[in-house]
Amino acid sequence: MEVMPGYKKSEVGVIPEEWELRGLLTTVRIANGQVDPRNEPFRSMTLVAPDHIESGTGKLLEEQTAVDQRAISGKYRFDSGDIVYSKIRPYLRKAILADFSGLCSADMYPLKPAADVAGGFILHVLLAHRFTKYTESVSVRSGMPKINRTEMAEFVVTLPPMSEQRAIAEALSDVDALLSSLDRLIDKKRDLKQAAMQQLLTGQTRLPGFHGEWEVKRLGDIATCFSGGTPPTEVVAYYSGDIPWITSGDLNKGYITEVEGRISQAGLANSAAQMVEANTLLIALYGATSGVTAISKIRAAINQAVLAIIPSHDNTSFLYFQLRLLKEWLISTYTQGGQPNLSGDIVKSVELPLPPHTEQAAIAEVLMDMDAELAALEQRRDKTRALKQGMMQELLTGRIRLV
Repeated sequence: MEVMPGYKKSEVGVIPEEWELRGLLTTVRIANGQVDPRNEPFRSMTLVAPDHIESGTGKLLEEQTAVDQRAISGKYRFDSGDIVYSKIRPYLRKAILADFSGLCSADMYPLKPAADVAGGFILHVLLAHRFTKYTESVSVRSGMPKINRTEMAEFVVTLPPMSEQRAIAEALSDVDALLSSLDRLIDKKRDLKQAAMQQLLTGQTRLPGFHGEWEVKRLGDIATCFSGGTPPTEVVAYYSGDIPWITSGDLNKGYITEVEGRISQAGLANSAAQMVEANTLLIALYGATSGVTAISKIRAAINQAVLAIIPSHDNTSFLYFQLRLLKEWLISTYTQGGQPNLSGDIVKSVELPLPPHTEQAAIAEVLMDMDAELAALEQRRDKTRALKQGMMQELLTGRIRLV
């Protein structure tokens, strides 16, 4: 294969001529020796464990001192500028570039960059696909979801000159900063929406132009409710048909536009599964998703863990937001040990404050607009994350050059 000018072949593929191949543990050094977290100054230092790091992002989620975590066993110390990498379940890609001195658990490696290595560059090497794929392969070989020092040493890093390392690290850090700002904005918008739901759905705040008293009605008095069923699983012909089949896990999506489950016409005919039309309000009855509410945007069948709610006159979207607001109350009120379970009778007995239909529609429109804004922000964040993964692949292999 012909190599472009300025590039060369290597054991890991084609790389820029001025880049070199080095073993990972020649670019960073794993700290040796442990300290006692019960003694000062260590007990007052931040102690980082794998659970404190977000998967795949290089983001530290929380900071707690060793004494706050009641640490008693030996811990490793790291300095500002070091990389802290989780050696257990490496497929989760948990690593940070520390901007403070602290401690880490024995499940993590504190990695000190060599003098000619930028810590930010190595951080993204550890988070990138090639290293993750390598850690998965050695974990399979050893039978343990863990990477040891020998396996770390065997990984080959494609290392550019320091100026390019820093440029790559800065470019990827800028994307990380954008992602963090989007996360903060999404959290803020969610808080605002929750506050708006609390105010608008209880009548504490009225939209301009609306006055008068609200009525309190039982859900069962204003809507028809029914659940579905599951075709016998031993009959293959009842599944993989052309009918979308909604189960309680699908309700986490809020607005259901597609589901993986499918049943056949025979499966529908030979079971208690029930069809619902598009724009039907649904609530989960059983298990971890109990109380979760969604609106199906597709015509589909439902199983026995899903209750369909068909209002006689009231606004479906308004009731959707009402039930979302009441989720935690429903679970706390009707759960009696074990998994939270609701029933159709419980849901129908719920009393809801209801304004006139025109006000219901106006409130629902405001909240749907907020949902749409949140969805657009989340989509932008997801696209930015995908863009970063592509950037990492191109920058860390030298296919795109910044200097």
